[in-house]
Amino acid sequence: MEKKKIAVAMSGGVDSSLTAALLKEQGHEVIGITMELSDCSAGAIQDAKAVADFLAIPHYVANFRELFQQKVIDYFFAEYGRGRTPNPCVACNPNVKFGGLIGRAKELGCDYLATGHYAQIGYNEATGRYDISKGTDDHKDQAYALYRLTQEQLAHIMTPLGGWVKTDTRREAAVRNLPVANKPESQEICFVPDNYKDYLLEHRPDLRKKGDIVDTEGHVLGTHQGIVQYTVGQRKGLGIAAEEPLYVIALDAEKNQVIVGNNSQVFAKGLIADKLNWVAIDNLREPMEAKVKIRYGAREAAATLYPQEDGKVKVEFREPARAITPGQSAVFYIDQRVLGGGIIEGGF
Repeated sequence: MEKKKIAVAMSGGVDSSLTAALLKEQGHEVIGITMELSDCSAGAIQDAKAVADFLAIPHYVANFRELFQQKVIDYFFAEYGRGRTPNPCVACNPNVKFGGLIGRAKELGCDYLATGHYAQIGYNEATGRYDISKGTDDHKDQAYALYRLTQEQLAHIMTPLGGWVKTDTRREAAVRNLPVANKPESQEICFVPDNYKDYLLEHRPDLRKKGDIVDTEGHVLGTHQGIVQYTVGQRKGLGIAAEEPLYVIALDAEKNQVIVGNNSQVFAKGLIADKLNWVAIDNLREPMEAKVKIRYGAREAAATLYPQEDGKVKVEFREPARAITPGQSAVFYIDQRVLGGGIIEGGF
């Protein structure tokens, strides 16, 4: 590959640190950029700087606190307040991590922004579009979280670890004596110090408001401690005595109700997705068969996608899907490629 000037999004973790090391070894001019997003960023900045110093590459800190607050943290609170379950990484990637960092990389004269994501990005000559494909490591594959990236963004992104598995990353980081080689995996939500429910209730005490737990016919069965304490599909912790196990099947923020039902009612034959972003195609114009993931850790399920006149997509699964959760992302795949995806409005 022709030698380039490449900015590496350095989070202070082992993946982005090895990415920087590999690109430098390949002869590229490498600089590191670490995002300052919240009070939780201090450790990441310190670790990233230590790696940059070890590799003898320049290191910059990009203050995106205001952008991150607006695009990610405020969205996080608002979605939970609506009785929905957001995915902060899906919101951060197009708006902050890539949206903001690509701009900063260009200002510093870089041709590309590289990250430590376990996903593969490449130009497809047949379609004339950039593809996002799954990473080789099934357990670490992060293509799901990147589905909202635009074609313009994808044209400037490199993911050198897309063909790697995590065990090899750890080994090669140790071989190179990188300062973070033994650093544990990062926390699930980067701006939440510990438990996300505690964080929510600390910053939004109004979400502690108690309300009714009801069945599908509206009969009151108990009292909840704030709808943010519950998730679709949850069984334990309801505090209800019943003849058969009960599960959370929906959250109604307007009525401040947690709706419960039996196990069969947790399943739905399909969903409606809005706010679509297409990657492998420019738009969905006719029904299409695809595999669909309804959350990051879920297995893909066979489904048919139906374009709707209002721009949304109706997804009908071959087999009923469990715990379809409004606010999460439904991501569509064709083989290893990301077709596109959208935000789940609800199941049916």
